[in-house]
Amino acid sequence: MNPEIEDIARLTDSYFVKTKKTVERFGDRNATYAVFMRRPVIFTPKLMVDWLNAVAEARGTEFDIELNYQEGDWVGAGEPLVYITGALTHLVDLETLYLQKLGAAAVAAYNAYTMCVDLPNVAFLAFDARHCAGTEMAELMAYAASVGSNAAKKEVGAKGFIGNSVDATAHYFGNEEGLGSMPHALIGYAGSTVRAAEMLFETYPDQDLIVLVDYFGQEVTDAIEVCRRFPELAEAGKLAFRIDTHGGRYVEGLDPAKSYAVLERHNPGAIRRYRSEIELRHMVGTGVSAAAIYHMRESLDEAGFANTKIVASSGFGPAKCKVMAETAAPVDIIGTGSYLPENWHETFATADIVAYEGAPKVKVGREFLLRRPHP
Repeated sequence: MNPEIEDIARLTDSYFVKTKKTVERFGDRNATYAVFMRRPVIFTPKLMVDWLNAVAEARGTEFDIELNYQEGDWVGAGEPLVYITGALTHLVDLETLYLQKLGAAAVAAYNAYTMCVDLPNVAFLAFDARHCAGTEMAELMAYAASVGSNAAKKEVGAKGFIGNSVDATAHYFGNEEGLGSMPHALIGYAGSTVRAAEMLFETYPDQDLIVLVDYFGQEVTDAIEVCRRFPELAEAGKLAFRIDTHGGRYVEGLDPAKSYAVLERHNPGAIRRYRSEIELRHMVGTGVSAAAIYHMRESLDEAGFANTKIVASSGFGPAKCKVMAETAAPVDIIGTGSYLPENWHETFATADIVAYEGAPKVKVGREFLLRRPHP
């Protein structure tokens, strides 16, 4: 359980601690809190609810937690997500901490859901852990990706997130271990992309081989060399190439004109419509663009390795995934940490007391949080 019970007082906002002590002095009351967010989200209540129940048990009390939606449901802005009822002395000092467990996860789940819905035939890997502010956030984000993914699977039959990069949170995706390919560090150590692939395969001979190919700026050349070194894996569909080319250069063999030409060959309608500067960059710009993915697929197919797979990473958030969907980029797996909320102010969950001893009462302007009578 994180944070620990004994740490609540020093981690919560001081005005809640002062309120707790004041209520203890003048007499306790039952209170009902309504929790909401100011933007649409995918509902992710589990970690918050589990923590609240653990605190209630430790304090020898009970909280009535009424979820207004099911986990994974889409919820509109301002809609009460959950009502929490209990003794004010036990609830008032928990607000800071339980809100931390809801807001960012709900937005991250929404982003993950959007990406999976836009690209239902693409598998996703959550590579966000190293971008998180600590292990608690990493757990929140893994949980969020799994909830958003499951919502997309339910809605459109998406492949969704098949795993993440960290053993500790792999269980959210039904796995025992984290998934991944290799870092650039291994290629630098090995001295060549082929040698790094050999080392990795020798160490993990029973796993599919995913090889990073942008270290030397020879994405196509190195991928084909690895295929020729491991032709059986390539033929069996157990060999994949991850392109993680940074935005400072084009993938090997491309430039602006050649990038446009690639899309003209494969999806001319996508490039001819009006596009914003950001959309054009995702389509034909530097780094891992739609044109770069098509170019890699073309090159591998022409070399006789059509059964190999392409893994794309580098900046794959909702906006970039939407462009990949519109261009029908032939990507098999996307590694992403960019489902993490980009606008952090959108992650703020808020709670207000809406009833004391069962009698409705809320600050002016928040009447929309009151329980609505059933029709």
